[in-house]
Parts: sequence; C-alpha cells; structure tokens
Amino acid sequence: MHIPIQISPDNPEPLYHQIQVQLKELILSGHLPEGTLLPSIREFAKDLSCSVITIRRVYQDLENEGILRTRQGTGTFVAKVGTVTREQYRKEAVVEAMKDALRSGLRVGCTIEELKQLFEEALLELTNEGQGMPGIQQPGPGHAGTNNSGGDNQENKGMSAEIFGSAIPDAEPEKGGSRNG
Repeated sequence: MHIPIQISPDNPEPLYHQIQVQLKELILSGHLPEGTLLPSIREFAKDLSCSVITIRRVYQDLENEGILRTRQGTGTFVAKVGTVTREQYRKEAVVEAMKDALRSGLRVGCTIEELKQLFEEALLELTNEGQGMPGIQQPGPGHAGTNNSGGDNQENKGMSAEIFGSAIPDAEPEKGGSRNG
C-alpha cells in the first residue's frame, strides 16, 4: 500500500516528525480508515528512503497516542479513532494554521482590521476556486464569500471574533480604538 507522504530534507523539521504529522493527518482526516493495514516498517522506510529506526519511532509514537495498534505477526493497523477526536484534531489544525498566518501578518505590520479583510478576501477567493469541488461548501445569501461589503452576518462576525480574538490575544489595539474583552 502506498501512503502519500511527502518528506523534504530541506524542511527544518526532523524527518520522523514530518512523517508522523502527515500520517496522523491522513488517519484523523479519515483518508486511512480504521483497520487499514499499514506497510511494514521496512517497506515504509524503503518507500520513503529513510531508516527503519525513523519509521519504528513514528509507529511507536502514534501507537502511544492510540492512533495505531500493532499485532505481533500481523502488522500495524489504524486504530479506531472517535468522531470527537477527529473533530477536535480538524479544528485544532485549522486554528493553528490560521494563527501562523495571523502571526505572519502581524510581523509585517498588518492591523487587525486589515487581517480581517485579508481573511475575507482569501475565503472568497478559495470559495470561488472551489466551485463544484467536493468539500467546498458554497455560501448562501449574506455569508462570507458573497462580497456584501461588510454585511451584517452574525455567524461570520462570531467566527471572525473567535479566530481573531483568540488567535492574537496580545495584539496591540488599533490607534484611536480600544480593545475590550
């Protein structure tokens, strides 16, 4: 079985970490369902051109997390991962990626309002690119992506407040305004 993992020697992350993160993502996203037999340690190491020790460490770490299980003489399988765990991982992954993007924006001097606008523009762009793509939900009237010039959609305001409020708690308030709560 081929597992679509991309590793890069130029990446500053250790090789085992690159593999572990991607394998965990494939499992928790449902791309590798419960019961899937993974390649043997030797086979996987050969496929990825890395050492057996690296793959052994990945398998052991994910087994310790309860994501994999190994049966002596049978192999390593994807363990049952509950819906709550999958949903939690999905949200954490998105929030972490957004926080990284927000930190980058703050480092280059963007204000919170600029970041909100950039988020809305990027969301609109992705939504338009995703026309007809599976997994991309098209917005309804009054939702982000309809370019309603800062409309009054409470759901989007709550989402922005959650993302921007929790992602950058120590951000400086904009000049002339105050940040309450």
